[in-house]
Amino acid sequence: MPKKSFTAHQLAFIGAGYVGLVSGTALAEIGHTVILVDKNKDKIQQLKKGGVPIFEPGLKELVAKNVKAKRLSFTTSLKDAVKASDVIFIAVNTPPLPDGKADLSYVAAAAREIAEVADGYKVVVDKSTVPVNTGERVSETIARYNKRGIDFDIVSNPEFLREGSAIEDFLKSDRVVIGVSNERAEKIMREIYAPIDAPIIVTDVKSAELIKHASNSFLATKISFANALARICELSGANIDQVVQGMGTDHRIGRHFLNAGIGYGGSCFPRTSPPSSPSLMNWAMTLAC
Repeated sequence: MPKKSFTAHQLAFIGAGYVGLVSGTALAEIGHTVILVDKNKDKIQQLKKGGVPIFEPGLKELVAKNVKAKRLSFTTSLKDAVKASDVIFIAVNTPPLPDGKADLSYVAAAAREIAEVADGYKVVVDKSTVPVNTGERVSETIARYNKRGIDFDIVSNPEFLREGSAIEDFLKSDRVVIGVSNERAEKIMREIYAPIDAPIIVTDVKSAELIKHASNSFLATKISFANALARICELSGANIDQVVQGMGTDHRIGRHFLNAGIGYGGSCFPRTSPPSSPSLMNWAMTLAC
């Protein structure tokens, strides 16, 4: 529960996967009322029975705590979730296509369904890992299928969660990034994150989308650099641990993510990291497509 007075909101998360479940539960923990919606009936039934479909330390206990407090609930009805909420987070999967681009069909479908059932002003937040310009496309989709002319705002609010420490990453974040186009949406997003003691970085929507990719790409580059450096150390007889220690103590470089190992993985780094051969401009254009 929040330690200080704040404005509680009714929130909906479309997608009860890793990002949606962790983020939604954490926002319920700080005092908001959260509805998690997913079309997977088995997943929703599992959550209603107290189970958790993913492993994340502390998550099952936090879900149970907030369900008991009636701040967290689950449904398969997107219509009911949207109508009951003033802020809707899109947290669906964006898997890579064969050409490496993100599959945004789930995002587009969620945007269309929101438009078709919304009955009042809504803030629609892109939480999924998406290419630059996705917010613009979501806005166009909602405008196209919003037959009743309901007012809405689009926000980009990327996540920076590490598997194994996601709860702490959310509740004790280094920063909260909010991409908005007006003060109305900014005010609401600031209210949502007010209980979290972290700097709030407010940008335009496209800049927020790119911050996610730039952050992941830089971290992946550091990991790859450390591994390349380890190979040089093997060939030259140098000690990789001593080399990276000598580098990392320079405050301009930092010690984090300079450990040589098996390389980077997970669901985000491979999708947002620049390839080794094409130019940076080509990579940037791929993100923007």
